[in-house]
Amino acid sequence: MNSIPPADYKGWLRMTGISSFREQGKERFLRITAPVCRFLSSLGVNPDLLSFTGLLLSMVAGLIYSGGFFFLGGLVLIVAGICDVLDGQMARQIGKLSAFGAFFDSVIDRYSELFVFLGLAWHFAGSVGEPGAIPGRWVVLVIILALSGSLMVSYTRARAEGLGVDCKVGWMQRPERITILVLGSLLSGLPSMGHFIMAGTLLIIAVLSNYTAVQRILHVKNQLAKKNQRT
Repeated sequence: MNSIPPADYKGWLRMTGISSFREQGKERFLRITAPVCRFLSSLGVNPDLLSFTGLLLSMVAGLIYSGGFFFLGGLVLIVAGICDVLDGQMARQIGKLSAFGAFFDSVIDRYSELFVFLGLAWHFAGSVGEPGAIPGRWVVLVIILALSGSLMVSYTRARAEGLGVDCKVGWMQRPERITILVLGSLLSGLPSMGHFIMAGTLLIIAVLSNYTAVQRILHVKNQLAKKNQRT
């Protein structure tokens, strides 16, 4: 089976319908949450408050994960993710979009992911010998790889845009990572399978996020090469 070249990635997504499905899902969600944004705006809620609320909820989710309560952690993470979506949407609605706001929101997102992964690492580091647990040090290694991949997905885009290259290729952007983690967390509520399901979920995030980072590196290389040829 031939691999898809990074330069043809967006075209491949359009051809398979994945891109259309993603955009349709995003549009539906924004339509659903639009009234909520208008209601919060009428109460005088500031988008920055929602950003901080999402960060605090991510910290709470990390603490819950550290105790091994994956299902509950996933529920809290859902609410944190909603706050993360609402802050940007509200800023657009009330005309408070700014370059610093976008920068600040991105920094908050990175810290939010960090707290969640730290909570999971804390739990698995102390899970050795528990019934149904798997070797904690290996899961901690996977968590480190998942966190590194997540940060590199964001860093490669930011660095590329600093070079004047649009870099949104790859599946594992933050919404996809959070969605997979939430699904894995909810499924981890199954008796006696929680640790294995969560470890598998983290492995998926680790592999796909680092794969996306590599895709972006190759994409930027190709785009810069094309620019050099034109000049």
